[in-house]
Amino acid sequence: MDVQRQFLPVFPMQVELRQSTISKTVEEVKKIIHELTSVISLKDIRFQPISKSDLYNENIKVLAPNQFLITVPLKGLVGYKKQQNRRWRYYSLSGSPQVSPVRDPEDLYQWLEVNQFLKSLQQWHEMDVIMEGDIIPAKVLQVFRNLVDISIKTCSCSKSYGSTVRLEIETSVCQVEVELVPVVEIFNQWCDKARWPRCLKRWPSREKAECVKSIGFSLMACSRFHWQLNFSQAEYMLMEGIDEDGGCRKICFQVLRQMKEDVWCPGNRPIITSQHLKMVLFWTCEKYPHAKDWKIFTVSFLRLVRKLHKCVSQHFLKHYFVDGNNMFQYVSINDLDAIAQKLTLFLENPVLCWT
Repeated sequence: MDVQRQFLPVFPMQVELRQSTISKTVEEVKKIIHELTSVISLKDIRFQPISKSDLYNENIKVLAPNQFLITVPLKGLVGYKKQQNRRWRYYSLSGSPQVSPVRDPEDLYQWLEVNQFLKSLQQWHEMDVIMEGDIIPAKVLQVFRNLVDISIKTCSCSKSYGSTVRLEIETSVCQVEVELVPVVEIFNQWCDKARWPRCLKRWPSREKAECVKSIGFSLMACSRFHWQLNFSQAEYMLMEGIDEDGGCRKICFQVLRQMKEDVWCPGNRPIITSQHLKMVLFWTCEKYPHAKDWKIFTVSFLRLVRKLHKCVSQHFLKHYFVDGNNMFQYVSINDLDAIAQKLTLFLENPVLCWT
């Protein structure tokens, strides 16, 4: 049977069904998180409430149908300046001095000092979040975790205990695990570690790249000493208008995601998320920048699958903006090999399967 015929009759309906289900789930989760973060914000002005607007919310990232990452913006840090001087840190989280310094941040992480901001609330100078002038993400997360513990009684969700702040929310569709992460939003500046766009690349266009970089980036409190770089807004901007030339990139991504969720990597807390698939899409778009490369769905889709298969098989997926970071660095090799085997079987007989 022709591969094109195997694909075309089924995927639009399945993708549309997923989008409708996810939208409903997001609305229910957003309402509960808005209530929770509004209560938290009243107790500590440094944490902003999540908007419940019907518009796209950049703070909500759907990693899988029942796994959300929600970033909680931090308030009172304005006018970010790049760090000027490198210095060693000889402290522990408890505040006791150390003989050896804290290790330098990895590629996708950085330090954050309170004096890197032109204006900051007095609360950001308190010892509950500061260590020798550094804003410590683990301390910020601990303050936030304590506020969640106090405020959660007002909301219809339960807390999952651990090093991160995770909530279990029962929606009309399914139970969703939501990770809440405090985040510092940096507007109108691009990150030094993100050496992007790369030279002599035709995708995206120079105008699009400048627009993406003008949005800025953010820093997530999900490590002990170092803040993790986050480019959610940049990723959203790249996806917007990605098929202005009449290509089929977006539907290829949507079908890839659907197959990942239903066949290749289903279940709760999947090791491959929508975030990984976006990186696969962006790298493939950069390698194949022309409109003619994205005219035929089956050819374009299988190209994405082969790229995913290569990355999973090699246990190596470069972050699109910070290409020194391997997004599979801390993923189980055995789990990746199991997914690689499923992808191999699919590529030998490429038939879409749906649950």
